[in-house]
Amino acid sequence: MILDYALGGFAAAFILSYLVYALIRPERF
Repeated sequence: MILDYALGGFAAAFILSYLVYALIRPERF
């Protein structure tokens, strides 16, 4: 059960950080 929470949190953090990076550096996309 804790592994599911860890995996979900990691995926959410990765997606959020990717979106923030895309907003900060839009010339790369």
